[in-house]
Amino acid sequence: MSLSDSETSYGGGASEYKPFRHISRDRLLYEMLRSAKSGDSKAWKVLIMDKVTVKVMSHSCKMADITDQEVSLVEDLFRRRQPLPSLDAVYFIQPSKENVVMFLSDMSGREPLYKKAFIFFSSPIPKELVNHIKCDTSVLPRIGALREMNLEYFPIDSQGFITDQETALQELYGNNDNARRFNTCLNNMAIRIATVFASLKELPNVWYRAAKDSDESTPTPNRELVPTKLADAVWDMVSKYKSTIPNFPQSETCDLLIVDRSIDQIAPVIHEWTYDAMCHDLLNMDGNKYTHEIPSKTGGQPESKEVLLEEHDTVWLELRHTHIADASERLHEKFTNFVSKNKAAQIQQSGRDGSELSTRDLQKMVQALPQYTEQVEKISLHVEIAGKINKIIRDTDLRELGQLEQDLVFGDAAAKDVISFLRTKQNTTPEYKLRLLMIYASVYPEKFEGDKATKLMQLAKLSPDDMKVISNMQLLAGSSKKKAATSGFSLKFSNQKTTQAARKDRTNEEEETWSLFRFYPVIEEVIENLSKGELPKSDYACKNEPTIPTVKNSTRTSTRTQTAPAPTTAPHSMRSRRTANWARTGTSDDGYSSDSILKNMSSDFKKMGKRIFVFIIGGATRSELRVCHKLTTKLKREVILGTTSMDDPPQHLTKLKLLCDSNIALDGLGI
Repeated sequence: MSLSDSETSYGGGASEYKPFRHISRDRLLYEMLRSAKSGDSKAWKVLIMDKVTVKVMSHSCKMADITDQEVSLVEDLFRRRQPLPSLDAVYFIQPSKENVVMFLSDMSGREPLYKKAFIFFSSPIPKELVNHIKCDTSVLPRIGALREMNLEYFPIDSQGFITDQETALQELYGNNDNARRFNTCLNNMAIRIATVFASLKELPNVWYRAAKDSDESTPTPNRELVPTKLADAVWDMVSKYKSTIPNFPQSETCDLLIVDRSIDQIAPVIHEWTYDAMCHDLLNMDGNKYTHEIPSKTGGQPESKEVLLEEHDTVWLELRHTHIADASERLHEKFTNFVSKNKAAQIQQSGRDGSELSTRDLQKMVQALPQYTEQVEKISLHVEIAGKINKIIRDTDLRELGQLEQDLVFGDAAAKDVISFLRTKQNTTPEYKLRLLMIYASVYPEKFEGDKATKLMQLAKLSPDDMKVISNMQLLAGSSKKKAATSGFSLKFSNQKTTQAARKDRTNEEEETWSLFRFYPVIEEVIENLSKGELPKSDYACKNEPTIPTVKNSTRTSTRTQTAPAPTTAPHSMRSRRTANWARTGTSDDGYSSDSILKNMSSDFKKMGKRIFVFIIGGATRSELRVCHKLTTKLKREVILGTTSMDDPPQHLTKLKLLCDSNIALDGLGI
């Protein structure tokens, strides 16, 4: 029995490039499941997991992947299980006392449940628990392996992961004084972030947003120290890997930047006009699951069908980061091209036109049908989704609201414009009006002082309960004098306009494209500044100041000063324009998206700079994930977004409303 980590080399020193999500999958399938073999046992084995590790597994692997590794049964550690003494068992569990006790009860005594046990812990196991296992002499001979996998994060995208902490905002930034909950939340977060670096074999420079100066007489509130405390904890854990994980790098190989939700309170509530964001904002989706009706095969009532809008869908992969108008145009073009090229589609179309179908036509149609059915289902699904979104945009007059939101952010609208909108657009939903006022409060905090906020709420016909959201935004942003003096509770970059603005206009940097594509999250500029080594020292600090790298031809080296020019065609431009300037036909491998860049990077990996990891405490948005894909292409550095949870606007509003409520369980969030 040995306590060790993987010998397989990933990350910074690997010769073959693998995207972030693929590394997680490969470690679970090959390093864990495939390695669990003993010569005298049958090939098939049982996989036993707890509530957390089953989520880890489901985010990275499909059931078919698991059965391919000769797993015949997947079991819950805490459920009553049937003895299978002829089979080996793989335990993938958290290193908790309860889990270890349950494992020992399975494998001790005269009649253990399984022949041999291979135990893999999702994060580092305390020495006292290892000793507890060693003390049971009946179990020791039945252990085939005892190892730390160090994989306890949840990949949600090829460049994104969550720590799955839905209540983090409340536990870390609420007004409750529950130190135990605060520390438990922060510690779990640090453990899960650290296991990302264990899996990728990366040692980061740990940057973090520093707490603002406060008066000497008043200590800095805990909530303003969260990024600092998390940076401390992550660095402590990651630095231990240097001596505990074989082949772990001894010098820094990447950058990690830790910020919290207060860095940008506009991004979670503004209407983002990409296909991905619109799907999650406007449609009643359950995570990435979309439910739609399809005609019944028996001619009865329509049947409900669930589909996942994820990376295995090539149409989704191509369109998700494009403007909704661009996505609609591309879908129309795809459908037209498909019908013109596909025999079955042509024949079916001619049948619909009223002409008779000959026997030969029917034979041709049958021959082309399997491919036709699959392709037409994919395209028609997205045509239906885009149609629903465009109808909602028209019915709710969302373009006018979207224009006002962006004009506020860029300093092109003021109080009179907001008041005029609230007076004339009485039918706008309460949620949309609240989101507008949240943006207004971020740009013009002084308009919410005293009884001004109450008057605005009355004008918008919002409840006092909604008023909590605005006050909790201020609480989340902090109240230090330095912060209040500069920008209230918004983060500004420029004071060149007489009207207040929460963003500087970057229209000169981007090619013109679609209307309402002007907004960008704050994190975009922060990542670019980090890449150039220009993070302002007044706002950001580093746990381990980076050393100047020596240039080598054979390994990935720092590209702190080396950034690639932006692509000449910018599919994700943010410039505002009323008419379309779209000419390039999009494909899922168009060479412009980060998915395409990474897919073809294996042979060209040495030209990629160091990875950049950004972790946002308190939830991230789809616009921030999109920016990470965009900057991977622009900077030639893979940018990976981590966060406690991926939130759509309604979820963020709920969390903000409940920020200071005590004893709110996860179920109480209504998420």
